[in-house]
Amino acid sequence: MTIDPNESEFPTSRNSTIKGSRHLAREKVLQVLAATISDEISLDVAFNHVFYRQFTFDAKDAADETRILHPDEVHELEADVSIEWSNEDIEYARAVIYASRDQRETSTELIDRYSKNWDLERIALLDRVLMRLAIAELTTCPDIPIKVTINEAIELAKRYSTDKSGTFVNGILDAVIEELQKESRITKTGRGLVE
Repeated sequence: MTIDPNESEFPTSRNSTIKGSRHLAREKVLQVLAATISDEISLDVAFNHVFYRQFTFDAKDAADETRILHPDEVHELEADVSIEWSNEDIEYARAVIYASRDQRETSTELIDRYSKNWDLERIALLDRVLMRLAIAELTTCPDIPIKVTINEAIELAKRYSTDKSGTFVNGILDAVIEELQKESRITKTGRGLVE
């Protein structure tokens, strides 16, 4: 193989943007919800930061509540690639984020009820956030099949949480889904009916 001396540094080609997807939007929703768990950062600020890469670095340019990154953290941004989101993915993300916020108390009660045999202090915080995301998606996205929500939650748990999180999240969500279906709080239509 011959190396062309005129080629630029490795990598020789680099995308400046990638196309968003529902899977990627779900992952970003998890990031927004995790970033806002302490209520120190607003959902809107976190959303713009995660989805649109809108960062404010200098305190004199922005109010404290809108500043997420500090100058020494800017280098991490260079590794990020901008995402080109469809309106459908953004609508999905906003719906799930706000449903998760609005249902936080009831979702937490459901998770706690079905986590009785688990030490609640030892349950990963991210697992709880992820299950609230899944519950919000189940109850507010009629076009997403239940199995898709469960499988995506398990995959995110495996990727971002502990070794046992996938099994734990699956078990708790199965019980939660059964209760929500009995109470007719999950309504699926169209593609969402596909099992």
